[in-house]
Amino acid sequence: MRTSRRHHNLLGLHATLGPEGEPLVDGQPWTSEDVLDRVRAAAGEDAILARYDGPERFDVLPLLVATDGAIASFGRDVRRLRPNIVIDGVEGTEEFGWPGAQLHIGDVVIALDSRRGRCPMTTVDPDTLEVDRGVLKDIIARFDGKLALNAEVLRPGTIRVGDSVELVRSAATPSTVR
Repeated sequence: MRTSRRHHNLLGLHATLGPEGEPLVDGQPWTSEDVLDRVRAAAGEDAILARYDGPERFDVLPLLVATDGAIASFGRDVRRLRPNIVIDGVEGTEEFGWPGAQLHIGDVVIALDSRRGRCPMTTVDPDTLEVDRGVLKDIIARFDGKLALNAEVLRPGTIRVGDSVELVRSAATPSTVR
């Protein structure tokens, strides 16, 4: 298995899902020869592409949640953290106290498990792919090496930009963030 952790040039390829749910890489079907050529240029000439949808494809948990406050404290491009969801209206590193809570966003419920231990992928500039090891050293020094929250979906649904988010720490005291 080759990942961006060891082959950071893979971060220069952009994956999405097409209308039928099939992966696209830079807008092309993931099975195309051009995509394979680009993957090999980034990860080695002997790389192959194989689809795998099992849960083991995730390093920790399938979602990463960050807040605007922690991102501002980080002080760098949010893309270095690669969050799936960013919650707005949170002061500083308040998210550090959220593990064990849930986010309720409409009908969606997301469990917040733990703070994410950061890896060398944070050192890669998302635009130039240049490596700056000082980024990870800074995360270790200022945030104990952990930034953003490991999370998983308990109840799926659709989330839209601007949806209201309720942080539920226990059944007794929910609080609303934006």
